Amino acid sequence: MVASAASPVVTRFAPSPTGFLHIGGARTALFNYLFAKANGGKFTLRIEDTDQQRSTPEATEAILSGMRWLGLKWDGEEVYQSQRAERHAEVAHQLLESGRAYKCYATAEELAEMRERARAEKRPIRYDGTWRDRDPADAPVDAPFTVRIKAPQSGSTTISDAVQGDVTVPNSELDDFIILRSDGTPTYMLAVVVDDHDMGVTHLIRGDDHLNNAFRQRVIIEAMDWDLPQWAHVPLIHGQDGAKLSKRHGALGVEAYREMGFLPEALENYLLRLGWGHGDEEIVSRSRAEELFTLDGIGRNPARFDIKKLENLNGHYIRAARDDHLLTVVQPEVEISLGRDLSGEEAALLLRTIPELKPRAKTINELADGALFLFRTRPLTMDEKASALLEKDGGELLAKAYKSLQDAPNWEAKALGEELRALAASEDVGLGKIAQPLRAALTGRTVSPGVFEMLELLGRSESLARIEDRLPA
Repeated sequence: MVASAASPVVTRFAPSPTGFLHIGGARTALFNYLFAKANGGKFTLRIEDTDQQRSTPEATEAILSGMRWLGLKWDGEEVYQSQRAERHAEVAHQLLESGRAYKCYATAEELAEMRERARAEKRPIRYDGTWRDRDPADAPVDAPFTVRIKAPQSGSTTISDAVQGDVTVPNSELDDFIILRSDGTPTYMLAVVVDDHDMGVTHLIRGDDHLNNAFRQRVIIEAMDWDLPQWAHVPLIHGQDGAKLSKRHGALGVEAYREMGFLPEALENYLLRLGWGHGDEEIVSRSRAEELFTLDGIGRNPARFDIKKLENLNGHYIRAARDDHLLTVVQPEVEISLGRDLSGEEAALLLRTIPELKPRAKTINELADGALFLFRTRPLTMDEKASALLEKDGGELLAKAYKSLQDAPNWEAKALGEELRALAASEDVGLGKIAQPLRAALTGRTVSPGVFEMLELLGRSESLARIEDRLPA
């Protein structure tokens, strides 16, 4: 039975807390969030923590923190699967009572023999249904048992998928899989189906590595006479080389991208366009995405992760961001680098400097690094390239620039630029010949905001003192 078209849309993101919130998971969460919002529905979160040996509170917090950073607010409280084991077992016993499941008393040795026979006969390794129609009275008294679902044995099963289209498998490929272990604990396959039903999930949007699971989960859903969800299995993300995304491609946790200086809105926009599209639109805001998102826009081919494209997109969002907003994310990075807090006056200086820094920055880290020259103590440490610029002619031109600046009546970028252009003309050299050694003396580096703007930001006293520190002996 398929869910009524009138049913309110409910989606879910169901990560396992065995590690960080990786890029693929973040995209899955985003797609579920946007589809729910686009349809006036609910986006729910379930932590699938039934693997108690591998699940950790730290991983759970990393997932929740990553989602909060991306602004993917879920509706209601998150559900923890491990707290619902009794409900899962209850459904398994309902299936037993209805005759849609049965007790299997096969021992480990018998199952091993079954597997060996299948290998010898070159058949797929599946449970052979020995206890499907056998009288449980044949089993030894108090023998342990598992509960297996009765899968269809003939015909075929079709999954109508919003991304993959109709996918059909012969039922001979399905076996009577376990839904309740011998210790009474539910299997993943049962727990997922019960939780999705109880949470009212209408649309299952997830990676296509779960497509095979859908056929088994459908067996349980139909055995319980529950509504079928709309499945949408999204192709996985690949690296630039076409291989499945791994750490060497940049498959890190969302927190790692935050630490690398990416803005959440940039990462979100990039993930959105990684497998979904609407015409030629590349820059898509959250509000725009909530209006446009449909399952029809998801492509059938794996998307390729490109860190350079992400950096370029991040640069766009940095340039578009309000300076006061950037200050809130740049200032902590500057303070970490300096090993101290900025004073109110220094924070105000940083704010005034951001417009000069952000046109060149692709990450928040680059922006923060570019601002450090403001707060370094004299004498500045020179990098190798900067030192080279202050040798011979560079040093001589720096001395002439120093004298010209000493006499400058107006310490504003435009007026200072006119002073230095006049000096360059009188020395018959390009402006760069004067600007480069000045930049080196002012920052200790060869890359920085515009020299005229730096002079104004640093102020007359600090600028002249830094230049004086580097004048030829």
